[in-house]
Amino acid sequence: GKEAMRILSTVIVLGLLAVLALGAYVRLAPSDPARWHVLPDGVEEGTGAGYALRRIEATPETLAALDEIARATPRTTILAGSVEDGIVTYVTRSALMGFPDYTTVSLSDGALTLYARLRFGQSDLGVNAARLEAWLRALEG
Repeated sequence: GKEAMRILSTVIVLGLLAVLALGAYVRLAPSDPARWHVLPDGVEEGTGAGYALRRIEATPETLAALDEIARATPRTTILAGSVEDGIVTYVTRSALMGFPDYTTVSLSDGALTLYARLRFGQSDLGVNAARLEAWLRALEG
């Protein structure tokens, strides 16, 4: 009756508030460069549940070209670094919920390392690997 409808309405409202709170947190949580503007130790080249890592031979011009590609990617901003520093970390947010993924690109010893990973959850459903592959294809021209 009326009591069941009132309880159901309360549960629905609380559920919506929880979703809105999660959405606000995901979009507004600060991104600490000390945590995200780094390359991993001991992560092998390849793709995992929440990350992708690629290495290619490169020059400073390669990094500059990749920076232009990354900056042109929708919903992508720079968290830290620069082409001049030889290392840049980008934040790319998902369209619907705004989930941040971090991609650090570093040039060292004639190689460009691209490390993309998620912040929230266990699996990125291949999104980070797909972004890296798209950036590398665009780099090839």
